Amino acid sequence: MKPTYKELTKRIHEGVGELDQETPEVIAAFRDLNRAATAEGSLDYKTKELIALAIGVAVHCEGCIGFHTQALAKAKATRLEVAEALGVAVYMGGGPSLMYAAEAIKAYDEAVDVAG
Repeated sequence: MKPTYKELTKRIHEGVGELDQETPEVIAAFRDLNRAATAEGSLDYKTKELIALAIGVAVHCEGCIGFHTQALAKAKATRLEVAEALGVAVYMGGGPSLMYAAEAIKAYDEAVDVAG
């Protein structure tokens, strides 16, 4: 049975924790990059997360789908905003991205249910 996106991101988060023990400088640098890339600027945080989700779909990254849909749920992105970003991902990534976009909208619905 395929894990939920909540289970998937929990498993990945645990794996990153293990990597952090072995390569703390690398993981710290990645976290710094994440904070810098998603910081408010000309684009707001939600827009940057929509871009990140679209890229995650286009490159077929299930973990990216899980983490970015959870971030979008917390950022109060609407389902329509997510769907439009997924439309851009499909446009840029073709048929394979459509398959991942179908998964990403389910992941977003799951994340909204979890976020309450």
